[in-house]
Amino acid sequence: MTETPDPTSTTTRRDVSSNRIFRTTLLWSAAITAGLAVVGAIIGFAVAGTSGLWSALVAILLAAVFLSLTAGTILVANRWYGDPLYVPIFFGAVMGGWIVKFALFIVVLLVLRGQPWLNGTVFFVALVVSVVASLVVDVVVMLKMRVPHVGDVNLPTLSDIIDEARHPSLPPLPPEEGDAANPADAGGPRA
Repeated sequence: MTETPDPTSTTTRRDVSSNRIFRTTLLWSAAITAGLAVVGAIIGFAVAGTSGLWSALVAILLAAVFLSLTAGTILVANRWYGDPLYVPIFFGAVMGGWIVKFALFIVVLLVLRGQPWLNGTVFFVALVVSVVASLVVDVVVMLKMRVPHVGDVNLPTLSDIIDEARHPSLPPLPPEEGDAANPADAGGPRA
């Protein structure tokens, strides 16, 4: 008979079904970011010279970093799937990633504010286009990926059910009030 690997075992590492989605999203986003960097640099240079070029590149790079941090932290946290501390690790990593993004956003805004080489219009347009492109990638990946609804659940096998019937792990439940099997309740009305 074939043995089913134990998902809680330290020697067995299972891959979370959502990892495929996040990896694909990161790969497609990297390709889109590279394309946007080339197009944004050309358009930024044509519109505002060197400051437009650098403004577009900085905006596209910022969008790529901010948008990939969430998927990256989820992929890192999913390495602990099956560990008893998986849920706290997962939420700690995701919340930590969001805090890092927030702090990084504030620092970047403070550093870039008032820079003479930054063209605000090119920066804003490049940032918005990058975010929209990333959202399009997320939607397309979610629509095209095939992930099972219960992919990360271990369902019992017939041998598990037979073993549980032979050796029950839980004690029998006590009878409920009003149950006919309980002799105290079977005598009619109470006085």
